[in-house]
Amino acid sequence: MNTKLLADAAERAGWTGVQAALGILIVDLANIDLWWAAPIGLVLASAKGWVAGRLVGRAGTASTLPAAKDPATPPNLTA
Repeated sequence: MNTKLLADAAERAGWTGVQAALGILIVDLANIDLWWAAPIGLVLASAKGWVAGRLVGRAGTASTLPAAKDPATPPNLTA
């Protein structure tokens, strides 16, 4: 399997797990209905994408992977 694709899939799965866990933790600590975990996770995902697109990873993408590992990076930009 392509290592860039594997890194991309692992990054996406990892961030999804973190956002879901944080959503559940927040609703538990706030003592609110569990269904709020989904919209909280959505807000966390949006915030992560905004930060990643401006401060972390390859500019202009929502990925936190460095340009050399991001499968969306054209080969001539990684040198």
